[in-house]
Amino acid sequence: MLHQRYYKDYGLSMFGLVQHNQVDPLEFNRQVDDALPLDDILKPDPALRSLLESFDSRKVKLWLFTNAYITHGRRVVKLLGVDDLFEGITYCDYATKEMICKPYPAMFEKAEMESGVLNTTECYFVDDSYSNCVASAARGWNTVHFVEPDVPHPSPKASEYQISHLSELKSCFPRLFVDDGAQSYS
Repeated sequence: MLHQRYYKDYGLSMFGLVQHNQVDPLEFNRQVDDALPLDDILKPDPALRSLLESFDSRKVKLWLFTNAYITHGRRVVKLLGVDDLFEGITYCDYATKEMICKPYPAMFEKAEMESGVLNTTECYFVDDSYSNCVASAARGWNTVHFVEPDVPHPSPKASEYQISHLSELKSCFPRLFVDDGAQSYS
């Protein structure tokens, strides 16, 4: 499929659609991503909220980092009921002529700048994309590759950590959490 090829080649299907098919990314976002019936699919997730609230805010700044456009990224976290827990968002800006996205180094640099990172070894990154995790680890970020529970873990690993449930973050980085007794998220 074209979508999968562009995702594999560029890290973002939109990038390939713009490069090879002259698709207007903002119009595509309006007609596709923003038109998806996510309200029927995504609901507030108390377990996810509990996990995110259990991070020690003195040690962790929660920051969204997405290849989606800002409207889609904000919509998803709002529907999940966790939008108020993030201090900011770094997104793929479809309005710019030169779109950048993960896994390209410029996108990681953008996230570092926007989130105020001074030391990349203090960045913690969780993603389901193998190539994004490889790029993150190469920058020195503490990287966790999220692999769906029913999907075999890749070999070689994309990063030092591979998990299938977000609750496993507590065993990867226990020092970042306030309360080990928070509700489990799987």
